[in-house]
Amino acid sequence: MDYHDREWGVPVHDDRQWFEFLILQGAQAGLSWFLILKKRESYRLAYDGFDFAKVAAYGPEKIAGLLTDPGVIRNRSKIAASVGNAGAFLEIRREFGSFDKYIWPFVGNRPIHNRWKTLDQLPARTELSDALSKDLVRRGFKFVGSTIIYAHMQATGLVNDHLVDCFRYEEIKKMKKSIDKKQTRS
Repeated sequence: MDYHDREWGVPVHDDRQWFEFLILQGAQAGLSWFLILKKRESYRLAYDGFDFAKVAAYGPEKIAGLLTDPGVIRNRSKIAASVGNAGAFLEIRREFGSFDKYIWPFVGNRPIHNRWKTLDQLPARTELSDALSKDLVRRGFKFVGSTIIYAHMQATGLVNDHLVDCFRYEEIKKMKKSIDKKQTRS
């Protein structure tokens, strides 16, 4: 509840946060988000505060340590993907200057503000998440299927999928306007 009330849907612009959400969303594949949130602090410790440069440099010894760490999901494929994704993340930063500059253009550089009235209206994936997933895979990312990426888009504020009668809907809407004003001034 705290995650929903304070964090879910808030637009992200910090590359470390982008990387954290990519790692956590990939770890969540086939599992519950609640489980991942319970392990979040352990992930922060195990993954050096989600320092993508450090994670990209993880060698066999560090990976072996992660595979025995009860604080993280000890899935060999997911851990290998997290290290590979860190390298792909660094490549995007080299090409675009930041991951933030890479990802926001997928939504026209401003959050998509949906108007869902019921939970059954929320999609699991969209054409946009399909396109973003496909581009990430082309760039070498793993565990970034369209459903994972749509959840990533929701979590990081690329889309506002709070229901219209949720108190966060209006708060996120105001954040969107605040971000738009800041971008207009710069």
